[in-house]
Amino acid sequence: MSKIALITGANRGLGRNTALRLAEDGVDLILTYRSNADEAQEVVDEVTKLGRTAVAIRLDVGVLDSHEAFVSEVRAALAEHWGRDTFDYLVNNAGTGIHASIADTTVEQFDSLLDVHFRGAFFLTQRLLPLIADGGRILNLSTGLARFTSPGYAAYAAMKGAIEVFTRYLAAELGSRGISVNTLAPGVVASDFAGGAVRDNAGLQEMLAQTIARGRVGVPDDIGNVAASLLSDRTGWITGQRIEASGGQNL
Repeated sequence: MSKIALITGANRGLGRNTALRLAEDGVDLILTYRSNADEAQEVVDEVTKLGRTAVAIRLDVGVLDSHEAFVSEVRAALAEHWGRDTFDYLVNNAGTGIHASIADTTVEQFDSLLDVHFRGAFFLTQRLLPLIADGGRILNLSTGLARFTSPGYAAYAAMKGAIEVFTRYLAAELGSRGISVNTLAPGVVASDFAGGAVRDNAGLQEMLAQTIARGRVGVPDDIGNVAASLLSDRTGWITGQRIEASGGQNL
């Protein structure tokens, strides 16, 4: 029986890359997207070309009132496409970035980050716990900015710091079910995050590369490959840990 992964925000960026890496490893996918159905369908099509089954379901993680209906759609998809009532891997990846100093951060900006990165991930996970198979995996996405600092990311990094604490408690509570829970913290990555701010700025990449032991900024494959490894059967004894994939940034 094939494994099934549910990845939030998998229509683009690191979520998309993780989905494709898992599909290459023989994993089927339930993908979520917030607004771009065409992007999500493109990922579904790519997964299908790899010989795996994929379903895309719309979800705004930050809208808690939508979670119940989403879980019902997941249940229906599992029954229709796999004849199952559980899935194996949950990847809490969906997120957005806001760049603002502490002095300039507004309540609205703070709340939008809180809703998606912490409240949303916390309560979506809570809703999905009955659907995660015993012996499964949960992977929560954090950021290298929870360890080192960069001006303008205090609120964003604080939310990710909360997710890292949540991960440890979740690992402790789910250990009896054989479920491993870890945090993956990417360093700077040339992706479409924050509108491709790093990806589309060669000068910025060159400057940031000087802070990274490996001498370059990351690319999506660097993160997707680590995520797939942490979800594999070979790494089940790792739980409650923060794994940073940054190429050795700001050592």
